[in-house]
Amino acid sequence: MAQNFAHGNYSHTQKKARNSGGGRTPADGARRTLSQNFLVDRHAVDLMVKAAAPEGLVLEPGAGEGALTFALAEVAARVIAYEIDPRLAGRLASRTKDDSVIEVVRGDFTRARIPREPFAVVGNIPYSVTSKIVDWCLRAPDLSSATLLTQREYARKRTGDYGRWSLVTVESWPWFHWRLGHTVFRESFRPAPSVDSAILRIERRPEPLVPDRRSYRALVELGFGGTGGSVRASLRTRYAGVDAALSAAGVPRDAVVGHVHPDQWVTIWRRLH
Repeated sequence: MAQNFAHGNYSHTQKKARNSGGGRTPADGARRTLSQNFLVDRHAVDLMVKAAAPEGLVLEPGAGEGALTFALAEVAARVIAYEIDPRLAGRLASRTKDDSVIEVVRGDFTRARIPREPFAVVGNIPYSVTSKIVDWCLRAPDLSSATLLTQREYARKRTGDYGRWSLVTVESWPWFHWRLGHTVFRESFRPAPSVDSAILRIERRPEPLVPDRRSYRALVELGFGGTGGSVRASLRTRYAGVDAALSAAGVPRDAVVGHVHPDQWVTIWRRLH
């Protein structure tokens, strides 16, 4: 049922939300100031938990009312739920005070101390701080994976689903694999946002594809710098042997930067270093 839901066969909860205007209340309007859209469909929660497959320590940004928190606690060893809204954090802390698996932290996840042990991040995150949360995850040395429910457009851009690749994805590709998961429709939230969401999965690779982060990032950033309108023109300002590297990677000489697959960047780096 979960898979059918993701591809458009709406559950009973979604139908009810659609018929009642998304189940909105006056309080929901106030929550928009904090970019809060809470999951109200259990199938969407199940999709998140299945995609994350959590085992050990899990950090959850934007715990909200706890729908995902409790589901994660059923399978994870420990869940630290972060909630910036004091009212919601207090309510969730009260509900979980006797639960040894769940710890509620009242504060901003993007300022959280990074654990010094393997951990995963799983969360239905506010659209307004998506980039900050993703950046936090990519900086964490012991992060094993991040499973994030984001604006669908953001997830598609970061995973190359539009046929183009972003700097964030290409720069982190040797260390992280980015994957687009199921769509979760706007009717699954309260208040309902104006766009659909999707599950974005970021997994750390067992072994990096390149050994030198600094030189790889310098190469990619130069390519994305836009000099001359093509990857070839940009790279030729600093590197010799660019034409041979592009040929080895299967990149046309007139290719623009967004159309170069991250794996091709790895090949280019290998040929130039």
